[in-house]
Amino acid sequence: MQQRGRFLTGSIMGHVVRMTLTGATGITFVFLVDLANLFWLSQLGDPALVAAIGYAFAVQFFSVSTGIGLMIAATVMVSTRIGKGQREGARREATSAMIMTIGFQTLVAALIVGFRHDLLALVGAEGKTAELAARYLAFTVPSLIVMAIGLIGSAVLRAEGDGKRAMYVTLTSGTISMAVDPFLIIYLGLGLDGAAYALILSRFVLAGMALRFVIGTHNLLALPRLRTFKRVWKPFFFIAFPAMLTQISTPFGNYLLTGVIAGFGDDAVAAWAVVSRLTVVAFGGIFSLSGAIGGIYGQNFGAQQYDRLRQTFKDSLIFCAAYTTVAWILLSLSANWMIGVFGLSTEGAAVYKAFAYIGSGAFVLVGALFVSNATFNSLGKPTRSTLSNWARDGVFMLPAAWLGAAWFAAPGVVYAQAVAGGIAGALAAMWSWHFLKSIGQNR
Repeated sequence: MQQRGRFLTGSIMGHVVRMTLTGATGITFVFLVDLANLFWLSQLGDPALVAAIGYAFAVQFFSVSTGIGLMIAATVMVSTRIGKGQREGARREATSAMIMTIGFQTLVAALIVGFRHDLLALVGAEGKTAELAARYLAFTVPSLIVMAIGLIGSAVLRAEGDGKRAMYVTLTSGTISMAVDPFLIIYLGLGLDGAAYALILSRFVLAGMALRFVIGTHNLLALPRLRTFKRVWKPFFFIAFPAMLTQISTPFGNYLLTGVIAGFGDDAVAAWAVVSRLTVVAFGGIFSLSGAIGGIYGQNFGAQQYDRLRQTFKDSLIFCAAYTTVAWILLSLSANWMIGVFGLSTEGAAVYKAFAYIGSGAFVLVGALFVSNATFNSLGKPTRSTLSNWARDGVFMLPAAWLGAAWFAAPGVVYAQAVAGGIAGALAAMWSWHFLKSIGQNR
C-alpha cells in the first residue's frame, strides 16, 4: 500500500510555517555557528584573519550554491513521486540524485582548489590575507564531497515532509562545530586552521545524521540501479542546472560586491564579512524558504491539486513579509551592540549600519524572489528562476554598486545590493503569479 503525501491535505499556511521554521532553525543555526567562528577569529586581534574569511566566503559560496541547486532538483523529483504515490520510484531516484551530486561536487571541489589563488586575486585579495584565504579554501573545499551526502539527505527528508528531522541534521552538525570552534581556534591556538578543521568535522556529522534518518527512519534510499540512473539523469539535470545557475547568481553578486568594497581596505572587507554572515543568520527563514516549500509544491503538483499551488504561493509571501519585517526591526535595534561585539572600525561601523538600517529592509521584497524561485523550480520552469536571479546579480548589481560606492563610499555597496534585490524580487513575484494562474486551465 502506497503512502499518501502529507502535504496533500491540511492548512497550506500550516505546512509553509512548519517547513520554513524547521528549515530556518537548521540553516540559521549553521550560519550562526559560522558567525561564531568569525567572532572567535576576531578575538585574535588580526583583521587579516577576518578579511581572509570574507574573501574565502566569496569563493566558497559558489561551491555551496551548486550543492543547493542539486538539492532543489532532488527535492522536486522525490516529492513529485511521493505525490503520485510512487514510493519505490522515489527511493530509487533519491539514490541516483545522491550519486550524481557526489560526482558533480567532486568536480567543483577540484576546480576551486586548483584555481583558488586566481579566484581570490580576482576578488581583490592580496598579500598575507590572500595566502590565508587560499590555505583555508585548500583545507575546507574538498569536504564538499561529504557535504553533498548531507544536502541530498536533507532534500529527501523535506520531500517526504519530515522538516523536523531535516532540522535535526543541521542542528547536530552545527552543535559539534560550535563546541569545537573556540577549543581549536583559541585554546589550541590554531587560528584559521582551527576554523577549517571545525567546518570539515561538521560536514561529516551532517552526512552521517542525514543518512541515519533517510535510511533508518524513512527507508528512502534503495540500492543503486543502472537503469534508474539512465532514466533520471536527464530530468534531474534539467532541473539541477538551471537551479544551480540560479543559486550561483547570489555568490556571483556577492563576489562582485566584495571586489568593489575591497577598494576601501581590509576594515571595510572585515565589516562586509560580518554583514554577509549575519545576513544568512537573520534571514535564514527566507533562504530556507525555497527548499522548504519545494516539497509542498512538488507533492501537490504530482497530485494535480492546482488550487493548493496558488495558495502555497500566497501564504509563502505573507509569511515572508512578516518574517523579514521582524528581522529588520531586530537588526536595527541591535546595530550598535553588534558593532562593538565584532570590534569594527569607524569605516566598518558605517558599512554595518547601512545594512542594519537600510539593506535588511529590502528583504521584504528580496524574499519574494526566493518564493518565485521555488515556484518555477518545482513546477517545470527552472530557467525562469535563473533569469530572475541573474537579472539581479548579473545586470543590476554591478552598475548599482559602482554608483553607490561613488556616491556613498563603502556603505553605498550595501545600498546597491538592496536596490537590485528589491527590483528583481518585485518583478519575479509578478511573473510567477501570472504563471501560477495559468496552471491547470487547459487540462
